[in-house]
Amino acid sequence: MSDELKIEYLPHRKRVHDPLNTIQVENEENESSRVQSSRVNRANNRRFAYEVSTFNTQNEILTLNQLNKRKKPVSFARSAIHNWGLYALEPIAQKEMIIEYVGERIRQQVADFREKAYLKSGIGSSYLFRIDENTVIDATKKGGIARFINHCCQPSCTAKIIKVEGQKRIVIYALRDIAANEELTYDYKFERETNDNERVRCLCGAPGCKGYLN
Repeated sequence: MSDELKIEYLPHRKRVHDPLNTIQVENEENESSRVQSSRVNRANNRRFAYEVSTFNTQNEILTLNQLNKRKKPVSFARSAIHNWGLYALEPIAQKEMIIEYVGERIRQQVADFREKAYLKSGIGSSYLFRIDENTVIDATKKGGIARFINHCCQPSCTAKIIKVEGQKRIVIYALRDIAANEELTYDYKFERETNDNERVRCLCGAPGCKGYLN
């Protein structure tokens, strides 16, 4: 997608040569531009239903201290892909653990109810990730900054489920070497929409971009 067309979707487009501005120094502007369309809402809300199929159960078993020590320093800032994004603050090697996807641990029935409530209330996006058939992590209102990781058709990261002191957790790993100040991304793997009017344009800008998130 050309810059001219992309700017229509993303007023806050961050040029690659611009310095990295974290939320601590970013000015609040054009608040209304943060409100997503209903199509984007629906796509984001489906994440918990389809992303689980991409998780690979990790045989690795860690303690909570080991998990915390292996996390990498990251920060969020304006993104060239969409709204806010998550950035590495130091180089990260392939296969290294980056950050845990945290939020409220809720039952599937509660997740179904919240999904409908989020849509009805007009919340810009919800972040529901299924761990197993009965457990969902909801980072919409009580989540960590891992929820700011954007989609990319050629991602730098992937999500896995590992066990930490006997409890399943969602952790983001590097698929390849990642440079300092590079934006972290992974593939949301949304289901393909049969209705073209429901499709959401992808703004990742990757050479192999599929053009749509769904």
